[in-house]
Amino acid sequence: MRMLSALDATFIYLESDHSPMAIGGVYVIDAGDTPADFSYESWYTLVESRLALSNVFRERLVEVPWDLSFPYWARDPGFDLDDHLPRATLTPPGGMSELMQLAADTWGRVLDRERPLWEITFVKGLDSIPGISRGSFALITKVHHAAVDGQASNEMMSALFDTTPVARDIDVADTWEPEQLPSTLGVITRSWSKAGNKALDLAGFIGKVAAGTANLQTDRRLKQLEPPPRLLSAPATIFNQTLNSRRTFWGRNFDFERIRAIRRAVPGVTINDVVLAVCAGGLRGYLSERGDLPAKPLVAMAPISVREKQEGGGNAMGNQVSAMLVSLATDIENAADRLVHICANTQRSKIQASALPANKITEFLPSETLAAAARVYTRTRLGGHHRPFFNVTITNVPGPPTALYVAGARVHSAFGMAPILDGLGLILVVFSYQGRISIGISSCEQIVPDPDNMAAWIEYSLDELEQAIAHAAPAILTAQHQIGETDTADSGDSLKAFRAASEALDKAIDSLEE
Repeated sequence: MRMLSALDATFIYLESDHSPMAIGGVYVIDAGDTPADFSYESWYTLVESRLALSNVFRERLVEVPWDLSFPYWARDPGFDLDDHLPRATLTPPGGMSELMQLAADTWGRVLDRERPLWEITFVKGLDSIPGISRGSFALITKVHHAAVDGQASNEMMSALFDTTPVARDIDVADTWEPEQLPSTLGVITRSWSKAGNKALDLAGFIGKVAAGTANLQTDRRLKQLEPPPRLLSAPATIFNQTLNSRRTFWGRNFDFERIRAIRRAVPGVTINDVVLAVCAGGLRGYLSERGDLPAKPLVAMAPISVREKQEGGGNAMGNQVSAMLVSLATDIENAADRLVHICANTQRSKIQASALPANKITEFLPSETLAAAARVYTRTRLGGHHRPFFNVTITNVPGPPTALYVAGARVHSAFGMAPILDGLGLILVVFSYQGRISIGISSCEQIVPDPDNMAAWIEYSLDELEQAIAHAAPAILTAQHQIGETDTADSGDSLKAFRAASEALDKAIDSLEE
């Protein structure tokens, strides 16, 4: 058995009937070149032959009584593939609208914790989607966020896809064996034995926090860049209220070269800056149309992968992410100016995110405390009744640049989906694949009843940004900031660093109380 990290466990604790904590995607697959005899049974056999390529497929959750420690992953002695491969047929006419609604309904259901926390729905009846053959099919994937982050989810799915029309030979020996699930006493004993390691880990963590905070105080780069937004500084929006149980979803594809062209035209910006600017313009347009655009700029939370390269491969599990807060500059009308502002903001946010191990902060909270806090927060639905932590999550997940295949059929397009919570009712998942990027819009019926309209505004935003850059003065299109060398002098003692950290915490608390 393997214990979940604190971050992974948090997704377990935050889950409720109205907030399933699963991530996944919709893969539209062109069946034009698929063998005539390909069927659900063929798909089942393919998955069965590749279970050994990812631990996620056959490991289930083991929760600890009274949350004395974080839960564990264990090899499921009752694993049955039938539980994880449902099938469905789209209602006529079998177009994108029907597919997106089915995906939303699928993600709106909580996964059964008595089984490994994933499922892939095989969908037939795609008869009216432009650009793909009639009778094509789709895969709707769903994996609990406690098991994978966006990158690990991709690696899990790569076990089922091929990079050529000819399926590859699987030469990995399947050595998997089920294990006896521990008794209540056994899992409690195991949990207590782990507790002694916390002190040693905490000592190392304190050192990192001290060094990172001190570096933030002395880094001259930070003084030259506009500060990023603080937690709880975001304005109230329609996206930051309690949820209902009905999910909404839509996805839109864009030519990746359009994003690259903008990046080349504006020195200093990154691909991610351009993506954030496109999303920002879309949100600005959508809220303006509804008469709900706040005067203050929206704030996005952007996850940052800290997964090391050696952790890759089909068995990568868990969440290896930090995060940064970014002003989306939605108070700025000109799209080119908005992009430059976002670039300046992300530079400082990235420095802060790399200086402090933000993804590890929860590791040293008592499990019972973390569990109780998360469950109280979710079940009392507090998220919709205080100032928002941020307005929207925008996550950028890199996908393969070349085509993927399932049983000889090419994956035509892919859209990502991620969970939402009370107070954080909108997430945009950006996914790159084969020269295109897709933006998946995940929300609920009460907050974004028309995700197709939001997708249209995002498409308009890309057009608007291209036009603004084409007509902007060269001086405006300079997002390259003169960042000074990091001060290499002694950063001072740890006490000063912790005092600075304490002051920052006090300010956050003051903001919450306002």
